[in-house]
Amino acid sequence: MQKGTEEDPLIALAKKAVEEYVRFGRKIGAPSTVPPELAAMAGAFVCLKRDGQLRGCIGTIEPCETNLAAEIINNSISSATRDPRFQPVSKRELDGLQYTVDVMGKPERIRSLDELDVKTYGVIVESGSKRGLLLPDLEGVDTVEDQVDIAMRKAGIRDGEPLKLYRFEVKRHGE
Repeated sequence: MQKGTEEDPLIALAKKAVEEYVRFGRKIGAPSTVPPELAAMAGAFVCLKRDGQLRGCIGTIEPCETNLAAEIINNSISSATRDPRFQPVSKRELDGLQYTVDVMGKPERIRSLDELDVKTYGVIVESGSKRGLLLPDLEGVDTVEDQVDIAMRKAGIRDGEPLKLYRFEVKRHGE
């Protein structure tokens, strides 16, 4: 199946989950036969865009569900209805949404910014109980320093606070 098309089973599942929930208030179940790529356990981020602008993005760093299909369903609904930066998606917006699903690789602890690459790795920053994440290869994020700074701001971590860094790879579906 072509990457970035609706034939991609992860994108099709995300879209179906959002449309069913927004139109009818119902959460779909996982497919009765789950393709191998949806059977594994993994964290996933589902991002929605409209006219090229972010419209919602929610995800899980580590798996919370029994398989990737259930993870995508839950995170798709959350992206459309619970992202605190946006109002919930309305029915009239559904036809104009574009979807991406980023399947998370296992985070690994790193010791320095030299071990990051904004195109290849996402970053997780931690300080005490505060934790922030930024996905890789985002438009407008061109340096490792920008990537870490944005993740720190998202977590409410100030400069000078003790910081643990993790990197992770994703497999992006869509766009």
